[in-house]
Amino acid sequence: MKLEFNTIDEIFQTILRNKTRSILTAFGIFWGIFMLVLLMGGGLGLQRLLYKNFEGFASNSAFIAGDKTSKPYKGFDKGREIVFNNGDEQIIKRKVPRVKIITPLATQFGKKPKAGKREFKESAYLKGMYPIYQEIENPSIHVGRFINDVDVKMIRKVCVLGKKVAQSLFPGVPNPCGRHITVDGIDYQVVGVSKSTRHMSVMGPMESSIIVPFTTEQQVYHQGNKYSVLCFTGYSGESMEQLTKDVESAAKELHYVNPNDDQAFFKINMEVMFKMVDTLFRGIRILIWLIGIGTLLAGAIGVSNIMMVTVAERTVEIGIRRAIGARPRSIMTQIMAESIILTIIAGLFGIMLAVGILHIVETLVANSTQINVSFQISFIMAVFSALFLAILGGLAGLMPTFRALSIKPVDAMRDE
Repeated sequence: MKLEFNTIDEIFQTILRNKTRSILTAFGIFWGIFMLVLLMGGGLGLQRLLYKNFEGFASNSAFIAGDKTSKPYKGFDKGREIVFNNGDEQIIKRKVPRVKIITPLATQFGKKPKAGKREFKESAYLKGMYPIYQEIENPSIHVGRFINDVDVKMIRKVCVLGKKVAQSLFPGVPNPCGRHITVDGIDYQVVGVSKSTRHMSVMGPMESSIIVPFTTEQQVYHQGNKYSVLCFTGYSGESMEQLTKDVESAAKELHYVNPNDDQAFFKINMEVMFKMVDTLFRGIRILIWLIGIGTLLAGAIGVSNIMMVTVAERTVEIGIRRAIGARPRSIMTQIMAESIILTIIAGLFGIMLAVGILHIVETLVANSTQINVSFQISFIMAVFSALFLAILGGLAGLMPTFRALSIKPVDAMRDE
């Protein structure tokens, strides 16, 4: 778009000549793009924050825990508590060969680990695991190592501490491996520390957990061959919803549970949870775009109306320009450029303010949760927003431009 008649300088003079009107006109665009960027950034930040809580989980994983039966079956009364036994996982694996990994998990809640005179003030979760559990929920080992097969076989009293537990019991110690803690009077040697900060985990957040060998947990707490949770994954492309049903059916058959009893087992399907989160935020993004674009269109209509008033005020000026030889294209360029520049300036201020607020929110979230997630929109989205503003400004200037081109020099002089 070629600008004539010192157009740029004239455009700014026109805008500054009526400051109040220009500011009120631009506010609609400013507010629309500000809300759009703020809501988009906030939505993306919340989504990233939620995914951080799931970080490390295999998306094709599921968990089943025994509960109480609600229906009698084969001579057993209802209300019978179901618990898994050692070896159940292997039987279920043979019955449901589509299961890729299956492993038990034993848990204890409300523990108060100590290291010397220091005590973990919150409730910790003691979890008995096999090494293969890493394939289901990655503990993100920061220093040291995870539980290994020798630990399980030798029933060693070793442990992997969650980040929060390690920081509480050994403040200022970057590597507490080799040191000892006590839980319920039992001494454990620290062999690793998890750096995971996610709050979503099976049977308690990983950062507040103490991981010990599965056999050690069973022996220390006199559980015999009992355990609480069965964890498993499916092969790539396998429907976890159907696989979970098949595993539950095999477990019901193994423990003489009525096939129609839906309360005997508690189930968590991570694939379903991931899909629910994706669907939720997809809907939120659509709603955000509808709100933002609707607000922007309202602002663009305001710009168009004000430009119509401006054209009406400059009827004589436009008529004189036409009379001395100004081409219709130069008039069109003048009016549309005013609309586009006013829109872009207002929009850029809205983008900058939204980005600044999102940066503050990002800092506050990082300080309060110790989780670093970005609440900022991408560079491509920012460029797209700027282009959208330019297009919107051009559209807002169309009607005023046609109004200006319809002005004839003779009518303008008569109006004078």
